[in-house]
Amino acid sequence: MTDMPHELPEEFPEYAEKMEALRANDGAFAKLYDDYHEVNRKVLEAETLERPTDHFHEEEMKKERAHLKDEIYKALTA
Repeated sequence: MTDMPHELPEEFPEYAEKMEALRANDGAFAKLYDDYHEVNRKVLEAETLERPTDHFHEEEMKKERAHLKDEIYKALTA
């Protein structure tokens, strides 16, 4: 359990401005960003026991978060 927020501007501070521009102008990127934020929120809630879940579900959510983060990074570096 890490209880770390994993917010995207903290994960990729060098791309903070680019993320905001892409969110405003690229619908596909905005969806990726929003999906990441939603999964990240659920993971944090599970980790802090605000909304506990079983270990397997929490791990699946973390895998989904990692996948979305990878897709976001690809978009940022394209």
